[in-house]
Amino acid sequence: MTKGTSSYGKRTSKSHTICVRCGRRAYHIQKSRCAACGYPGARKRTYNWSAKSKRRSTTGTGRLKHLRHMARRFKNGFREGTNATPKLLAATTA
Repeated sequence: MTKGTSSYGKRTSKSHTICVRCGRRAYHIQKSRCAACGYPGARKRTYNWSAKSKRRSTTGTGRLKHLRHMARRFKNGFREGTNATPKLLAATTA
């Protein structure tokens, strides 16, 4: 039995495929469980013994599509439906 060249041709099966939640090639097909994020579990898989791993996938490492605007909206009291006063009008009254 050899471990080298002749064995490499037999390596055709894949145990892991792409995960729909984290996008990594860590979703185990037979187990139906992602080794990276724990999908389909409700909570994301994280451990305190791996601080660097938590840093890679925490808040602020992605697009922040919604959260990006929250600080500014909070500062203004989450106001909606109002219009800003024109700069010319504000300058003449002050």
